[in-house]
Amino acid sequence: MTIEQFYQIFLKANKVTIDSRKIEKNDIFFAFSGDNFDAATLAEKAVDQGAIAVIVENKDFENSDKNILYVSSTLKFLQELAIYHRNQLNIPIIGLTGSNGKTTTKELIHAVLSQKYKVQYTFGNLNNHIGVPLTLLSIKPEHKIAVIEMGANHQKEIELLCRIAKPNFGYITNFGKAHLEGFGGFEGVIRGKSELYDYLKNKKQTVLVNESDPIQYEKTQDYQSKITFGKSDSDYYFEPFSKEHFVGLKFQNENVLSKLTGEYNFTNLCAAASFGLHFGVSFDKIKSALASYTPTNMRSQIIKKDNKTLVLDTYNANPSSMFASLHNFITFEGSKTIIIGDMLELGDESIKEHENILTLAQDLGFDEIITVGKQFRNINLNSKAFESTEELTQYLKENKIQSDNILFKASRGISLEKAIDFI
Repeated sequence: MTIEQFYQIFLKANKVTIDSRKIEKNDIFFAFSGDNFDAATLAEKAVDQGAIAVIVENKDFENSDKNILYVSSTLKFLQELAIYHRNQLNIPIIGLTGSNGKTTTKELIHAVLSQKYKVQYTFGNLNNHIGVPLTLLSIKPEHKIAVIEMGANHQKEIELLCRIAKPNFGYITNFGKAHLEGFGGFEGVIRGKSELYDYLKNKKQTVLVNESDPIQYEKTQDYQSKITFGKSDSDYYFEPFSKEHFVGLKFQNENVLSKLTGEYNFTNLCAAASFGLHFGVSFDKIKSALASYTPTNMRSQIIKKDNKTLVLDTYNANPSSMFASLHNFITFEGSKTIIIGDMLELGDESIKEHENILTLAQDLGFDEIITVGKQFRNINLNSKAFESTEELTQYLKENKIQSDNILFKASRGISLEKAIDFI
């Protein structure tokens, strides 16, 4: 069956899923095979659950009478279907990538644009070669704008995602020391993330630029179509301000205070506000959206517990985001304990970068430094060091942290949020 023929089935479907547990009536199920399991074995069950079509790459399970259809690659067919669907869409699509802050920025942009439009956007962390096609295929006729997050940990990945999503607008949050192992160092990060710029320039599409970021400014100097913020002569000029732990922005004598902590979130707010203004959202509505957005996804999330302020930032960590988090946390009033976990995917730079962060933490003078993970444990000779979150929780069961403020910051693989219940 061709993509064009299958598209007629897709148009009748409720949704496309790769998770057999989430199949509902009129869904399409893509049965991916892995090293240890072939989801094609669930094809008949998926039909019984109400799927109107199942795509398998194991010919043994093909059954055209039940619309269980064989293809040579479920991934390739999913991507080709997404591309075909994208070509039928006549709405602006915003592509978003960056080393830090892209998920928060995506959610802020969605919150702002939703004040005026029906917006579809990347759910959770569906930002890779499978997640981006799934997001595109979730765009329905009622959606007027889409925001597509693009994640990458090696060269040419953003290029691929751009070929699938074909963004009309794009924004790179920043260039940081993330996924150094896959990208081949910081210069590799810049090249990899800039693949979004390359696509937008070649296709004569529009880029949003933070002109206070020297890399963004330099990379987009010769762009014909761009929206800018960050300088007094940019298209939109915002000034930062803060109150207690929270960051906000000023625009034309209007103040907006968010529920986000950290100066590093200022540019995320600016990006969302800039897209809102560009797409004709009134600033009153932008202000309402930014002020009401509440992080709940372990990113710059503030939790009050037993008269203590906990900052939960455990979804991701790299040297750039760790540096920013520590500098932000030291400004909190009262005593401060940091619980920091290993930063993953740093390759040959790992030891040096962990040493740099530990030295910074010691220089900033926190009341207590606790580290979790093998990398930090091997270099942390002066403070409490645990190999795993499980070891930390055993310690916390018998030792109460006395500080007024506690920061949790680590890469996702450390699962540091599990320790919160023991504070």
